[in-house]
Formats: sequence, structure tokens, C-alpha cells
Amino acid sequence: MSPGSTSFYSSWLSFVIIGVVVAGGGAAFAYTAGWLSPHALTSQKLVDALAPASGPAPGHRRNHAKGICFTGEFEANGSGVNLSKASMFAPGKYPVVGRLNLATPDPTARDAAVRVRGIGIQITGADSQQWRSAMIDPPFFPVSTPQAFYELLTASASKDPEAMKRFAGAHPEIAAFGEWAKSAPWTASYAQERFNSLNSFVFTNAAGTEHTVRWSLVPTIAATAIAPDDLAKRDADFLEQEIVERVKAGPVSWKLVVTLANPGDPTADPSKPWPTDRKAEEVGTLTATQIIPEDHGPCRDINFDPTVLPDGIRTSDDPFPAARSAAYAVSFDRRTAESGSYPRQQGATR
Repeated sequence: MSPGSTSFYSSWLSFVIIGVVVAGGGAAFAYTAGWLSPHALTSQKLVDALAPASGPAPGHRRNHAKGICFTGEFEANGSGVNLSKASMFAPGKYPVVGRLNLATPDPTARDAAVRVRGIGIQITGADSQQWRSAMIDPPFFPVSTPQAFYELLTASASKDPEAMKRFAGAHPEIAAFGEWAKSAPWTASYAQERFNSLNSFVFTNAAGTEHTVRWSLVPTIAATAIAPDDLAKRDADFLEQEIVERVKAGPVSWKLVVTLANPGDPTADPSKPWPTDRKAEEVGTLTATQIIPEDHGPCRDINFDPTVLPDGIRTSDDPFPAARSAAYAVSFDRRTAESGSYPRQQGATR
């Protein structure tokens, strides 16, 4: 790795710290919770590492702290029942509460300074079971394990100028993410982003057939890339302002596309994307119909824990969802205990 690329990683990783701490199985959860060793990574350590040098923003999520709520619906087209018996795949419309957000621990960050954008959704089926998912716009995760993610956070926060160089040498998979961060276009709207689960899960249909999958929300409108000079001139909250005005003019939609793994595809490593020729099934449309400020919105108190799953969806051998679940719980407990620092406001929906 060249000195120039090391400098690049040091600069962009300082503000790209992605709060996507993700799922797995019982052993992964025990590992993340620190039950197997007093020296093991714990969810508390992981959440602590997300904080900037100035400390966390009280009352806010410890990462993806800047966001806005929306409500809407998921309309299933019926093709999903071939993959999963989850109730929200049966043809019909199901209520959605969601949150569009930026991967930063700073709720006042400038939108142009945050490379990774995210979405959290909660779909409630006719049987009242819920499916929660938190997705981001990169096509793959920067590292392969929860431990490596923790090391990334600590290296990027270190005052040691060699810390990121050592980290990149030990985790060469970070190079692909660095190239994505440098070359992928910045879009003009949340509505133009493709959001990806990155982690793999297992769908089970009514016949008991299992498929290991990942999913994405694919925008129904074309993306408009923003030139760097234009981006620098945008308002600090341009994404929120844009989505408010866009949804006022009409609903915003994404297609939910489920991608099926082939035998031998890496299912436990979100830093490795699957080949683009894998079978993909469009199972419905998610639509945002109303935008509500987070300070009094319905998404404010939702923990978008990716292990909250309906019958017909379960975690795979991916070690991240259990790690995310444990860390999200710590973040939720801390921010709700600090709710006085983030008072609820009364206001009209947008």
C-alpha cells in the first residue's frame, strides 16, 4: 500500500466511521458480549469506540446519529412467498416506519462530510410480527469481522500516525472499501440511493426450503451525481431538506430485491460481495409517504435491531448481526437514559 493511499484512508475514515455493527448466531453474540473471555470485545467497548474525541451526543444514537423519520408501506407482490413464509411477503400492503440517516456520531454533521448513508426500516406483517433491517449504501462492508471493525474504529481515532497503516496491512480488505469511498458518486437525494443489507440471512419458505440471501432497496428513480465543487456549496442539511420537499410532491419508492447465494458464496463475510450474476427476486415495493422530524417522529424510539425477524427469516453464519444487536441495545439504553438532553418537540409532519 502506498503512502498516498494510507494518507487517504486516515483522512476519510475519520468521518466515515460506519455505525453498522451487525448479526450472526449464539456463539457470535457471546463473543461480542464478552462472555467467553474478560479480554474479549464487548458491546460496551464497541459502542464506546464509536464516540468522537469530544464524546457522544447525549440522547442520540451512538452512530447514524443524524437522521429523519418517515412512514409509509411495503407492498408485497407475492413472489417472496416462494422464498420465505414471512407474513409480509404475502400479497398485500403492510405498514412501515423508517429512518433515513447518515453514518456519523455527530447529529449536526454536514451532509457533505459523511460518505455513508443509511436507512432503517420496520415492516409489520398482518400477524403483527416485525421485520427490522438497517442498511447502508456501500456494496460491501469495510472489514470482515466485528473484531476488525473495532480495530478500525480505534485505529482511526488513534493519535499514532502509523496506526491506520498498520491496520490496513493487517486487514487488506479495507482497500476495496477505500476505492469505493473515493470513486462512488455522491447522489443528490436519499431517494436515489441503493441501500444494501450486506449481511446474509436465511429465508425459509412454507415447504421448509432454505435459501441464504442478502437484500437491497433499489431506487425507482435515476441517480443524479453531485460534482465535488457543487457538493461543497450545498447546505449542511441538504439531504433532509431535499427529501422533505420531494415527499411533499409525491411518494418516494424503492424496490426490495432479494439476492440468493450460490453454493460456496461467502455468507459469513460482508466485506466480500457476491458475483453480480446471482439470482435476484424483486419481492415488492417500499414507499415513503410522509416525512417526520426525528425529535418527535415515530422512528425515534425504534431500535433497528437486525435480529428482530419474523418467522421465515433467521440469521446465518454471518458474525455481524449478533454483534450489531448487542451494540444497538447498549446504544439504545444509553440514549434513552439521556432523553432529557434531546427533548421531544411538537411539530407538524412534513
